[in-house]
Amino acid sequence: MTTTWTINQLDRQTSDGLVTTAHYTVNAVDGKHTAGSYGTVGFERGDTFIAYESLTEAQVIAWVKEKLDVDAIEASLAAQIALQKAPVTATGVPW
Repeated sequence: MTTTWTINQLDRQTSDGLVTTAHYTVNAVDGKHTAGSYGTVGFERGDTFIAYESLTEAQVIAWVKEKLDVDAIEASLAAQIALQKAPVTATGVPW
C-alpha cells in the first residue's frame, strides 16, 4: 500500500502570514483499491516562525503529522482497502 499526504489549502493571517489551519488529504492505494481521508489541523504561534512565502508542502505535512496519530490514520485506510478486497457485506437481490 502506498500512502500520499497532500496539503490542499492553508488558512493564514494576512497581517503576518501566520498559518492558522492546514487542510490535508491522505490517500492510500493498493493496486486497484483506494481509500482516502480529509482533515484539518489548527496551529498557534510557536517559538519559531517561517514566513508564509518560505513554507514548503513538506514542512507543513511534517507539522500536520506531528499533531496527528499517523499510524491510526494509515491503519484506518488499510482497513478500508482490506474491506474492498474482501467485503464482509453485500447488497442486491437474488433474482
